[in-house]
Amino acid sequence: MRSTLTDIAREAGVSAATVDRVLNNRPGVRARTREIVMEMAQRLGYIAENSNSPTQRPTLPGAVIRLDFALPAGTNSFIKMLHRHIEAQAQGRPDLDVRVATIEGFNPDRLSRLLHDLHGQTQGVGVIALDHPTVREAIRSLSTSGVKVVTIASDILHVPRVAYIGIDNRAAGRLAGYLLNRFMGTDRPGKVALFAGSLSYRGHEEREMGFRHILTEESPNLEIVEMREMLDDREKAYSEASALLDRHPDLAAIYNVGAGNTGIARALKERGRALSTVFLGHEVTEGTKELLLDGTLDAVIDQNPRVEAREALNTLTHAVRGLPYELHQPRLQVIFRENIPEI
Repeated sequence: MRSTLTDIAREAGVSAATVDRVLNNRPGVRARTREIVMEMAQRLGYIAENSNSPTQRPTLPGAVIRLDFALPAGTNSFIKMLHRHIEAQAQGRPDLDVRVATIEGFNPDRLSRLLHDLHGQTQGVGVIALDHPTVREAIRSLSTSGVKVVTIASDILHVPRVAYIGIDNRAAGRLAGYLLNRFMGTDRPGKVALFAGSLSYRGHEEREMGFRHILTEESPNLEIVEMREMLDDREKAYSEASALLDRHPDLAAIYNVGAGNTGIARALKERGRALSTVFLGHEVTEGTKELLLDGTLDAVIDQNPRVEAREALNTLTHAVRGLPYELHQPRLQVIFRENIPEI
């Protein structure tokens, strides 16, 4: 006769509720207690001997699933919106126990430590990940232990993730180049500047590559004069843009790959350049809506954080339960002043 939760509880000297929390990887149980319960569950044949972690076993229907998300901290409005959508949607999911952690700075070692600390604590992880060896190894280690991983907004290749959830960033960069061609024309010469949050994000690097390629192919009249990284900080964006405009008073266009649009816009306005410089950016936020309306931003390439939050939760949940899921990626869309959506 197969052992029961009550048998495990009796032999481990804990309550049946504690056993249930341990076997379903719920929080609120000390690490040593978890070890004792798991050891007793293996000894009594309730789980296989090689199941060292609850994350290695299929989750029973109805069991609460623990998911963790690792997002960058800072002034990036898109990330803050994604954070809010994850928490809001998780509140309506009684089958999920969702935690969101933020990492200060563009520091791969901090991110990799956070991911390593999730061993044995979670069943699924969603991460906006820096493309760095320590982060890649941390994701590989989590996946090997049975934790399901999805990358969000910016992908990492050659790691055992369940899925990437986000737009095609190379296509987004090419789209920005196409828009610039339409705004500038193919005959008018001009200087163009690029801004990025951090090229350690593969997504930002892919946008830059797509943008450069289409300008090389179709716009020999346009010259990219500078590329600046702002670490998604609006004050740094302001200071970098101010210095850039002082060095290049004839600058014709700016493409901002990441966050910090309000900082760039402030520098443009202070120098009376808001309406004479073509300005392209990413993500519809309260700040970019205002800049579209006053004409400082000419167009925004948007991805939908609500959709990304939904798909991340659904993809991880189905992966943990061992069920198939058809992923619905967010659409890549261009927003002008005349078609600003509700956010």
